[in-house]
Amino acid sequence: MLLKPVLPTFALFPLIQFGRLPLFWRRLYASILPSYIHYQPDMLLSMTGYGRANGSFGDKTLIAEVRALNAKVTDVKLRLPSDYKEKEIELRKMVADHAERGKIEVLLEVQNADGAATVSLNEALFRGYHRELTRLTTELNIPNGEMLTALLRIPNVINSLSGEMDEAEWFAMCEVINRALGHLKAFRLQEGKVQEADLRLRLTNIMLLLTEVTPFEQERFIRMRDRIRNNMEEGIGKENLDPNRFEQEILFYLEKMDMSEEKSRLEQHCKYFLEQLNGKQESLGRTLNFISQEIGREINTLGAKAYDADIQRIVVQMKDELEKIKEQLANVL
Repeated sequence: MLLKPVLPTFALFPLIQFGRLPLFWRRLYASILPSYIHYQPDMLLSMTGYGRANGSFGDKTLIAEVRALNAKVTDVKLRLPSDYKEKEIELRKMVADHAERGKIEVLLEVQNADGAATVSLNEALFRGYHRELTRLTTELNIPNGEMLTALLRIPNVINSLSGEMDEAEWFAMCEVINRALGHLKAFRLQEGKVQEADLRLRLTNIMLLLTEVTPFEQERFIRMRDRIRNNMEEGIGKENLDPNRFEQEILFYLEKMDMSEEKSRLEQHCKYFLEQLNGKQESLGRTLNFISQEIGREINTLGAKAYDADIQRIVVQMKDELEKIKEQLANVL
C-alpha cells in the first residue's frame, strides 16, 4: 500500500531506518501511520513565489513587487520608473543574488502623496506612432482594433515624473526591495516545505515498492527453470536431456535476470536523495534532478529484467511515483 500525499506533522524515526524495517512493518506503517514519516523543515525552496513591500521617502510612496516563476536559468525582467534606469545594472545584480534561479519579474513604482503614480504622456511620440499606424492600417485595410492600448504599451510613450532621484531615495528604495525579496523567500520556503513533504512521500513509496519485488524474484526463477526443462524435454526427449547442459542454460538465464545490482543501486540513490533533502543547502533542484535521473535508469533496468507480470506492475508504479517527483523538481530552486 502506497502512502497518501499528506503533509507530515511530526517525526518518529528517520526515513532511512524506515526503509530497513521488515516488509510486514513497512506495510503496517504505510497503511495507518503516514503522518509519522520523518520530516524536517530544511531549506528546500520553491522556484515560484511573490513578494511585495512599500515604504516612504519624503512625500513619495515607494513600492516594490517581485514575482518568480520556474525557469532553468536566471532571467530578471525589470519595470522601473525612468529615474531609476541608471540603477538597472545594480538592481539586476541585487535581485539575481537574492532570488537565484528562475524567471524573476521586478516592478518598482513611485507614487505621490495622494497615492497616484506620477506619469506624463509623451504627446509628440504618441502622435507620431498614431499617425504612421493609422496610415498603414488605412492603406492595407487592416482594422484598427485596440490601437490605443497598443500605443500606450510602446516604450517611452508614458514616462515617470517621480522627480530627480538622489542617493538617499535610492537607499530607501533598496530597503523596500530587500524587504520584498525577503517576502519572496518566505513564500518560496513555505511552498518548499509542502514540496519537500511530497518528495519524501514519493521516494518512500519507491522504497516500499522495491521491497515488494523480492518475493516475486524466486517465483519467476522457478517458472523459468520449469519452462526451460519442458522445452528441452519436448525438443530432445527426457531421456536425452543432459543435466550439465540444462544447468548451463539455467545459469545463463539466472545471470540475465539477476536484479541484485540494480536493486542495490536504486536503494543507494534513494538514500542519497534523502541525504540531500536532510542537508542545509538551499539550491537543491539541479542536484535532486540528477539523482532522479539515476533512479529512473535503475527502474528502467528492473523493468527490462523483470520477465514477470507482477514485477512489471511494480515497476510501472515506481515510474508513476518518479514522474510525480520530477514534476515537483521542475519547480524546486
